[in-house]
Amino acid sequence: METKRYIIDDINLSIEQLRRKIEITEAASRLRAGDLVAFPTETVYGLGAVVTSEEAIARIFEAKGRPSDNPLIIHIGKKEQIYEWAQLVSKQAERLIDAFWPGPLTLVLPHRDHIAKNVTAGLPTVAIRMPAHPIALALLQETGIPVAAPSANRSGKPSPTSASHVWDDLQGRIDILLDGGRSGIGVESTVIDMTGEVPVLLRPGGITLAQLEGVVGKVETDPGLINDSQTPRSPGMKYRHYAPSGEMTIVSGNGEFLQDLVDQARAEGKKTGILTTSENVDKYRADVIIPCGDRKEPVTVAKHLYASLRQFDDRGVEVIFAESFPETGVFHSVMNRLRKAANGKIV
Repeated sequence: METKRYIIDDINLSIEQLRRKIEITEAASRLRAGDLVAFPTETVYGLGAVVTSEEAIARIFEAKGRPSDNPLIIHIGKKEQIYEWAQLVSKQAERLIDAFWPGPLTLVLPHRDHIAKNVTAGLPTVAIRMPAHPIALALLQETGIPVAAPSANRSGKPSPTSASHVWDDLQGRIDILLDGGRSGIGVESTVIDMTGEVPVLLRPGGITLAQLEGVVGKVETDPGLINDSQTPRSPGMKYRHYAPSGEMTIVSGNGEFLQDLVDQARAEGKKTGILTTSENVDKYRADVIIPCGDRKEPVTVAKHLYASLRQFDDRGVEVIFAESFPETGVFHSVMNRLRKAANGKIV
């Protein structure tokens, strides 16, 4: 299969102007015809297919190598579309929509029956969000049908925050790639279950727990986020994910302890890597040392996390040791992704 790659660098146009661009109109037409289109969002790049076609959705799972029991998030271009696809939208959900849409927040709600069953893995609920990226909004509005879109990468690998990441993973497997430059936030959307009396955080992301509680009050946390022996309930979180090829370990302790682990691995003849922040780069010795941002500015760590993990693969690192972060604010999302990448291995 030939994958077309269209570069769209004038993202400061209005949504209506973007909708008229030939690249967007072609991509929307191809989506409606059942094809796969990768596109930028404010979080990471997504791989989209229309939610009404089981055949198109099946192509997402095939292209990514994603297990079919892992439900997908659907993306809408206008707030009012949620009432067409969700069976019940509570007052609390509406408050979150007013506060954070368009933006990196996904709501899990009971769905209506006109969604392809393989979008939801047969569940009675669906995860819905309205992205903030202008290219994504223009594409969704021009398509006119919600688009299911997990991250546009091979399943298990670090999520793509640039079109080049998508190209490396999925060239020849998808129909169109809309290249809109780098993603801004760098980690996926926050997912919150709104089907019960008390909202439940299923996946930390671009909206923090404190921000959510500032709008709806108490928010519980899915036990699967805390206890590695339990399976998380969020779309995209059931399996090992976000992982580089090398064996990865999160190190909770001082720099000397981390360095001792690196020295031991090097003595065994393994090519070693350290994931750190800009403040600590000069403290370590390893074959590859990659800073993923500034510890004093957590948003920079989130933004560069996945690109940093991919660099270890590019440089053939066999064993990776990652510094840990406090489980608060944006770092909550960073640690969640690191634990999934390390398959829960923390020392």
